[in-house]
Amino acid sequence: MATPRKFATPVPDRHHPHTLSAIDFQGASSAAAAKAMKAELARFAAQIPNEERRKFFQLEMDNFYMLFARFLDEKAKGAKIEWEKIQSPSAEQIVPYKDIPVTTSTTDLSKLAVLKLNGGLGTTMGCVGPKSAIEVRDGMTFLDLSVRQIEYLNKKHDVSVPFILMNSFNTDDETKRIVQKYASHNVDIITFNQSRHPRIKKESLLPVPLTVDAPIDQWYPPGHGDLYESLYNSGLLDTLLSQGKEYLFVSNVDNLGATVDLNILHHMVESDAEFIMEVTDKTKADIKGGTLIDYDGRIRLLEIAQVPDEHVEDFKSVKKFKIFNTNNLWINLKAIKRVMDEEAMELEIIVNNKTTESGEKVIQLETAVGAAIQHFKNAHGVNVPRARFLPVKSTSDLFLVTSNLYALVHGELHMNPQRMFNTVPLVKLGDHFKKVAHFLSRFKTIPYILELDHLTVTGDVTFGSHVELRGTVIIVANHGERIDIPSGSMLENKVVTGNLRILDH
Repeated sequence: MATPRKFATPVPDRHHPHTLSAIDFQGASSAAAAKAMKAELARFAAQIPNEERRKFFQLEMDNFYMLFARFLDEKAKGAKIEWEKIQSPSAEQIVPYKDIPVTTSTTDLSKLAVLKLNGGLGTTMGCVGPKSAIEVRDGMTFLDLSVRQIEYLNKKHDVSVPFILMNSFNTDDETKRIVQKYASHNVDIITFNQSRHPRIKKESLLPVPLTVDAPIDQWYPPGHGDLYESLYNSGLLDTLLSQGKEYLFVSNVDNLGATVDLNILHHMVESDAEFIMEVTDKTKADIKGGTLIDYDGRIRLLEIAQVPDEHVEDFKSVKKFKIFNTNNLWINLKAIKRVMDEEAMELEIIVNNKTTESGEKVIQLETAVGAAIQHFKNAHGVNVPRARFLPVKSTSDLFLVTSNLYALVHGELHMNPQRMFNTVPLVKLGDHFKKVAHFLSRFKTIPYILELDHLTVTGDVTFGSHVELRGTVIIVANHGERIDIPSGSMLENKVVTGNLRILDH
């Protein structure tokens, strides 16, 4: 049985040092900002007495500096995406899942590794620690479900697909502690860390931290686009290739629909594609998701952060952009090695504006893992069924995945065959339900929702046990009011408002 292992061997000499002279800056202010940043990063490095740690830190700061330099360059040039050049993807660029041949062959599995993006915290849902440690179904966490899936896959097909977690400095310690419980499982679990970059003061464009050991909230993980640099620089990429692995299936740890699909894997091999992005049809609930476009004859990922303000409504439209990125990605490992060796991996910069607790405005320069699609040969999208996109971003999503809408089979969620429609109900739970602890306290049991279309709940509302919801149900408790839905109730196409108290006697 494989034991969990940490993978963080730095390989500091694999990158060529980047110099300021390599960047053609427009404007003295950009050059001054770049020079000041470079001096600060050098000062940080000088504070590290351990040579190995210092080299690895310098490698991370090299990558951060190149991102910063590109940001300044684009800012000086006013470089923006040209809206007129954006075209819908061609038929060759998006393949419908139903057109992919069904395969029963499992030979490709021996060349596969599965990676979950595990850098996020559960703060949005009121939880402390890695989001992957939140319980989502039958007492099991995101991690439990993922490990169970891979363990079943390995046992069923007599293969050894490794399970890799890309952590951030926010999640690494706790994740390493958690994965120890899988030591006796039939899964080789590998963890490695993505980069740590300094937050940037918006006004001065200087780093927020003053020392290399500054508090953790003065640094940030630079988005999941950092996967390529971190995989390469940690040495894990070379290790996987030496083990005969050729394909990497990447997904968000909170997407419960992202399971290994033999048909897509076989299609990737047969089509000689170096990169496949799973997309799915856009609904009005998906207005912020990135989408694939044809730009100057090449396939590209377009994120909302890149869209000019005057075109944001166009971007959100379901008419113009009919699909969105699920962030389920299939990538050829040899191709990643080639692109990284050539230092050709330039991903569009996403500027994330933040305000610290002290009120200071800062920026984080981030990249998206899917943006790399333009760097790979025969890259295309596969339009998959909605069932492959089942994220849990909020307690409204948690409500769905814990309900009788889904059944759990070997760690995978399958929609209940008794549901009449393929669509998932639209659920909007108000602020009283926002945190997981509050959400759990308001339901004696999760209602039956097989025939539900739409649910909106706002205000101080609680649900008894064995409640059934059908059609469209809207429950509104105004300020100062409270509504208790009695145990055993059946609400069908109902609006409930006012006060409703059920008292035990």
